[in-house]
Parts: sequence; C-alpha cells; structure tokens
Amino acid sequence: MDLLKLHRRRSRVSELAYIGMNIALAAVIYLIVTTSQSPWLAFLMVLLSKWRVLAVRPRFWFANLIANMVDIIVGISVVVLLASAQGSTVAQIVIALLYIGWLLFIKPRSRRSFVAFQAAVAVFIGITALSIVSYAWDPFFFVLAMGGIGYVVSRHVLGSYEEPHTTLYSMIGAFAFAELGWVSFHWLMAYPVPNSGSIQFSQLALFTTLLCFIAERAYNSYHRYGSVRRADILPAIILTASIMVTAYVFARLFSPDTL
Repeated sequence: MDLLKLHRRRSRVSELAYIGMNIALAAVIYLIVTTSQSPWLAFLMVLLSKWRVLAVRPRFWFANLIANMVDIIVGISVVVLLASAQGSTVAQIVIALLYIGWLLFIKPRSRRSFVAFQAAVAVFIGITALSIVSYAWDPFFFVLAMGGIGYVVSRHVLGSYEEPHTTLYSMIGAFAFAELGWVSFHWLMAYPVPNSGSIQFSQLALFTTLLCFIAERAYNSYHRYGSVRRADILPAIILTASIMVTAYVFARLFSPDTL
C-alpha cells in the first residue's frame, strides 16, 4: 500500500513538473520575443527544448528528429507569429496561451484522430508562418520548405497507421506540397487579422490544410475497407469546396493583400 501511495505521489509530481516546464517554455519564448524584439533566441529555445532527441545513440538521432518535427514546426511558427504581432499585446498573449494549449493538451495525445489534428495544426500554422517570412525569398527555398512540411506531416499521420510504405507515401506528400508551393508562390493571398500587428493568414495555408483533410479521410477509408468509399470522403469534399468558395468570395469582396 505504501508503495502504491509513493508511486502515485511521484506520478503527480512528475505531471506537475511536466505542466510547469511547458508553461515555462511558452512564457520564456513570449518574454524573449516581446522584450528583445528578435526571434532568434526564441528559435534557439524551441530547438533546445527538444534536447531529448539527441539523448540516445547517434543512429537514432534522425528518426527522433523526424518524430519531433511536427512539434518543432509548431514551435518555430509560434515564434514567427509572436514576432509578427509586435505592437499588439493581446494578440501575443493569445498566441502564447494557444501554444500552452498545444503543449499540454494536443501534442501529448497519441490517438489517431489527435495525430491527424496535430498534423493539420502544423500544416496551417507552418505554412502561415512560412508565408509571412518568405515574401522576399527565392522561390526555390519556399518550395523546398513546403516540401519539408509535406514530408513531415505525411510521415506523422502515416505513422499512426503503421503503414509499411510510409517513406514512399511521405515523399509523395512532399512532392504534392512542393507543387502547391511552386504554383502559389507568386500570388499568395493573405487575410489580415484585425488588431494582431502584421499577422496575415495565407490562403495557401487554409487550402492546403483542407486538401490534407480530404487526403487523410481517403487514406483512412482505404486502410479500413481496402477501398476509398464515397460516403467517407464526400463530407470532407463538400466542406472543403464550401470553405474554398467562401474564401474566394471573401477575397474578392474585401481585397486582401498579396504577400
């Protein structure tokens, strides 16, 4: 009985320590960006928070890095958004709180639905941040970054299905993202967010996330039934088409800026 009580006490202490460290990480990143007005040290903090990736034998480093890339993409993107929200304290606080929510409630989950949601968050926020910082980049680097995001999120989702051809399908996902990046680079549409500094959500991030939703539903249907059933993907297609049309109409009516 004493051993059980001791184990429970240690579990509670470990849980509280985990919560405290994640809140502290978000708070430190927030303070660095808001006080120094430079994202570089905050980028370093995000990378240092993943020190356990290297706390194994070197032959496992690459596998661990890939497994943690979704979290790294989200962390780096949060830093970009915090830096872009300079001048709007409320927006920066909201971003920091959302990051805490990611660290505590979304990232630790391993159920297939949560894994898909983690990938969707990484796609949307990652491409949004990429669109904000890449307006002066050479297209090659933008396309390369898009391909990297596609590879990481594809591998993240496929890993929850124990897919034997994960690497091949992830490369296909990377190619699809790169193609979207190449086509969209010269006419990226952005939707300004009121009272948020210079944050703008890119149309590419929205559309890519929606297309990934259709792809995930199609793969899930194929994995379960051996074929893609219309009933499984039709709701996703209708939702995606509806949002795309609405976004296009919104863009025409309010004339958002082009990144």
